[in-house]
Amino acid sequence: MSALFREKGAALRIDILGEKDVQSFIRTHAEILDSAFEQTEMSPLMRERLAQSDYIFSGMKAFHELNEAFPQLVDEEGNRKPFERFLNDVQKIDDTYNRNYLRAEYNFAQASAEMAGKWEKFAEDGDDYPLQYRTAGDDKVRPEHAELNGITLPPSDSFWDSYYPPNGWNCRCTVVQVLARKNPLTPHDEAMSRAKGAMTEKQQKMFAFNPGKQQRVFPKYNPYTISKCKNCNQSNLKLAFAPDNEVCQACKFVHSCLIGEETVYKVGKGVVRISKLIRTDSPDYDKLKQIAEHFASLGSEVEMTPKMSRPQNFVYDCYYKDLRGTKYENKCPDLYIDGVWYEHEGFTTNNLINAFKNMLNHGLKQSSRIIIDDPGLAEAYMKKTIKRRLCTTGQTIEEVWLRTEKDVRVLYKK
Repeated sequence: MSALFREKGAALRIDILGEKDVQSFIRTHAEILDSAFEQTEMSPLMRERLAQSDYIFSGMKAFHELNEAFPQLVDEEGNRKPFERFLNDVQKIDDTYNRNYLRAEYNFAQASAEMAGKWEKFAEDGDDYPLQYRTAGDDKVRPEHAELNGITLPPSDSFWDSYYPPNGWNCRCTVVQVLARKNPLTPHDEAMSRAKGAMTEKQQKMFAFNPGKQQRVFPKYNPYTISKCKNCNQSNLKLAFAPDNEVCQACKFVHSCLIGEETVYKVGKGVVRISKLIRTDSPDYDKLKQIAEHFASLGSEVEMTPKMSRPQNFVYDCYYKDLRGTKYENKCPDLYIDGVWYEHEGFTTNNLINAFKNMLNHGLKQSSRIIIDDPGLAEAYMKKTIKRRLCTTGQTIEEVWLRTEKDVRVLYKK
């Protein structure tokens, strides 16, 4: 809501979804959904894909929540409200989305992930064992789900593409393997007829998916998307294209931000975040990680960010949006430490004086705060060179740090 309150235009920007406050909110929501299947047995790949599905779902939900809250920024006379009043007025929206809806979504995530894990095991046996649909068997079972109870078909039957549980919010149905000799197969046409007659058209459109085969917690078409999302192949999105429909624009943007997901771990009292776009086989990776962990050990929050070559604007903004409008716009510094950008530079030449000057030249093009590999020159000489640059070139130099194999220490600080 703080990010939304900073909006100045007459319409909600799609790329507000890339703001750090909003991204933090989306990730927090996704982590809650992920926690629903922490103990569920499944492959690492399946777990990763389900977590990605949670992130997309959470991003689209946040988009709708922001859209609903946006009109509350102004009062009845069109005047902008004070933040405290705005925050109070959107509490009902928060309760609706993050209490009532979230409870059902959590239950669905739990059921969906459990069934996805089961599907992996079913797939190992192929059609050796038929699958049988079963309800919870009590008086809370919905009539439409009771109609599916007992349907028995091999895993390869297309019935399971559309009617594999969960088949709705708070669905408690399951599927089990059974012995073919004791459980005759249900004719395919009969199974499809029973299913279509039991489900409403909207239920069929929305919940006709298999979380195990599609490796998704939520179907593509859900309360926060539109019906044509069902046949959209997000993996082939052309991110430069922005359709008129705002939901499609938001969906594309959230998918673009998914590439910004990261590895997070604690070092001392600080935190290190490593973008999944960073190549771990790059020559500087170990050096950057050493630097990040050094500052984290001092209590800082450090993010290692990727180099980008001519990225789409909204992909760039997922990491470097606060560089827009500065002289470093379109640059890609290596590290974001406590809200400030730093660039790391190394060297390969044996000419240590040239190495030092080149590191300054290249690093200061990316940021006014740089961390260089120690060239082994006298610190007095290096400080004198920095001060000379300040006097003669007018360059902005806020900080210069030296990295060695053992530590990172400050050389110059404005």
